[in-house]
Amino acid sequence: MLSYIMYMIFMIPLCWMKKGWWLVQNLLFLISLLYLLNMDFFCWSGLSYMFGYDYLSFGLVMLSFWICVLMILASYSVIRYKFYNKMFLLMILLLLLMLYCTFCSLNMISFYFFFEGSLVPTLFLIFGWGYQPERLQAGIYLLFYTLFASLPLLLGIMFLYKNMNYLVFSLMYMGEYMNFYLYISMILAFLVKMPMYLVHLWLPKAHVEAPVSGSMILAGVLLKLGGYGLLRVYMYLMEIGIMMNLFWLSVSLVGGTLVSLMCLRQVDMKALIAYSSVAHMGLVIGGLMTLNTWGFYMTFVLMIAHGLCSSGLFCLANISYERLGSRSLLINKGLLSLMPSMTLWWFLLSSSNMAAPPSLNLLGEIGLFNSMVGWMWFTMLFLMLISFFSAAYTLYLYSYSQHGTYYSGMFSSVGGYCREYLLLMLHWVPLNFLILKSDFVLVWM
Repeated sequence: MLSYIMYMIFMIPLCWMKKGWWLVQNLLFLISLLYLLNMDFFCWSGLSYMFGYDYLSFGLVMLSFWICVLMILASYSVIRYKFYNKMFLLMILLLLLMLYCTFCSLNMISFYFFFEGSLVPTLFLIFGWGYQPERLQAGIYLLFYTLFASLPLLLGIMFLYKNMNYLVFSLMYMGEYMNFYLYISMILAFLVKMPMYLVHLWLPKAHVEAPVSGSMILAGVLLKLGGYGLLRVYMYLMEIGIMMNLFWLSVSLVGGTLVSLMCLRQVDMKALIAYSSVAHMGLVIGGLMTLNTWGFYMTFVLMIAHGLCSSGLFCLANISYERLGSRSLLINKGLLSLMPSMTLWWFLLSSSNMAAPPSLNLLGEIGLFNSMVGWMWFTMLFLMLISFFSAAYTLYLYSYSQHGTYYSGMFSSVGGYCREYLLLMLHWVPLNFLILKSDFVLVWM
């Protein structure tokens, strides 16, 4: 474990080299490969000091490495205009380091520390490389929502330590608490991070104002911190969870339906993709709250799938934005006649977003539906609505942006670069080929 941390720390000085951008990018590809080859299935492995990973951590760390490389690949305009590109690389490496330490922490306090720490580089990405002046407001929203919910979490962790005298995840199965205040304090921070409907307001704001790299890491990995935290804390909150979870499940399902309806009236492409994230995470929370095996396994699958899919869609929106200077669907029209080969990637990623086979999203959604319907058949009504509307808003995004007469104020537009096609392929290929290894999902519990 420590070797990867040292690898990332020693990459930091490379940011200041003359051609450091490409070096860091390729070294990150290399570390992803090294990490992938180091896959180990027996319980907690790679143990060192406070770190180690089981299969759940392994998948999410792999996702973090992958998304961070793709962020560098997507943010070419930062280096082309020499817009503080060295600082930008530094932020990405710090963020990656924080995420890696979060997912690999064995101790609850160190998990909390890195969980909060990942907020800082994200904030700098939004403040430093965002687009409109409103990014300050978006950053403050992000900060306050997350910090407001995280203080009770810290108190909850301290309470646990006072009671159990240890905070190691692998021993947590010993505890079982029937304490309502503890339950709320442990769960709230993660629900805000997911985000659950009603506390989701920071997410669309942050996405719309963030640069493409900020959006990718937000959708790709930071929302998964919430799911990861919930999967970890439910080990000792099972009993009270069985009593209380109905509430969160209903909020998520009703919220998912309402957010899907809101997606249909968005004109900003990024806002639409951001709201669709909230709807998908609603399904994840719903499935997780049933506390059955299907829910736990498939939460993990959908988190990985949504990370790749959402990130890819944000890349597509950014590619259009770089050409046309606008993210509005009123201007992004008829891209089929401007960039025909890009339309293929729009289609592939949009179809994955509405859970078409053979994407990983399909596996995750089927499993979550199974877990929720098995828990209570009435949820079928909302699941049906969410499924239907997710197809509806994805088709709306796709058909509006690709068809129609294109905006007359735009006389020429350069087609896609090889870099962009590579970027989209690296999102889409794992998303659709990981399903061939879906048996590995059933390993981590």
